[in-house]
Amino acid sequence: MSLRDFAILAFVCVVWAANNIVSKFVVAHLGVPPMFYAAMRFAVVLIAVFPWLRSPPRPIWRLAIVGLLMGGGTFALVFMALKTASPSAVAIVAQLGVPITTVLSLFMLNERLTGRRFAGIALTLAGVLLVMWDPRGFHASAGLWLVVASAALSSLGAVMLKQIEGVKPLQLQAWVGLTSLLPTLAFSLATEPGQVQAALAAGWGFVGGVLFSGLVVSVLAHTLYYGLIQRYEATLISPLTLMTPLATIAMGVLFTHDVFGPRMAIGTALALAGVLVIALRANQFIALALAIRNRAQ
Repeated sequence: MSLRDFAILAFVCVVWAANNIVSKFVVAHLGVPPMFYAAMRFAVVLIAVFPWLRSPPRPIWRLAIVGLLMGGGTFALVFMALKTASPSAVAIVAQLGVPITTVLSLFMLNERLTGRRFAGIALTLAGVLLVMWDPRGFHASAGLWLVVASAALSSLGAVMLKQIEGVKPLQLQAWVGLTSLLPTLAFSLATEPGQVQAALAAGWGFVGGVLFSGLVVSVLAHTLYYGLIQRYEATLISPLTLMTPLATIAMGVLFTHDVFGPRMAIGTALALAGVLVIALRANQFIALALAIRNRAQ
């Protein structure tokens, strides 16, 4: 992976981390029903990229399934989970998508898992687990089980995306909005009474959250991510998204005054080292080491 693409993926992960915080605020503190929030997000996405619905690659049914899996099947479940679970717990459980994607890629795409990449995955997972580990343990609430389901659906969608040729990132976003809007809106109307009144009562906080989630997260960040996953193997891209929980921790320190102790520091260092092992080739490691040495002199 080039350093430019690595920087793009890092930006995407920061946006995803911010979305966890914003979405938690909207559904838990402002009281907006999560499925209605998801439906309005997909409405914004569909309006923003509607022209890209034209001339989709064949077969359309596969594109529609991928759109639903990576849209409604992922975000709606995460928004529901954030109603009761903390963003940090959601972030760590969502990392189950890494081994799920790896297993699916091995069977569905015949991709290889090299020893270096396996070591990087193990190192990064160890660091993230150390950062997120609580001596009291995690409580597997209903919300966290929803995250498990979300991770599985997102992984399946990501692998199926690799099997589609000729789809453009914004075209995929348009189909995500189209295939996810009606199911999430119908589910909200059936199970979330008073959703419109709750959204109106939330005011500009709800509007800002929807626009950020729809335009910045979906149209911008996810379009960049889909472009990367089409250029690189899923077993390479998926582990690198472990930067998302690290960014969530950093935002917690900055905005909610979380304590950053030795355990978090060591875990962060391990995770970032694992990310570099996955992302950089041997010659890039040498170039990076030389650059660091030259700056230190």
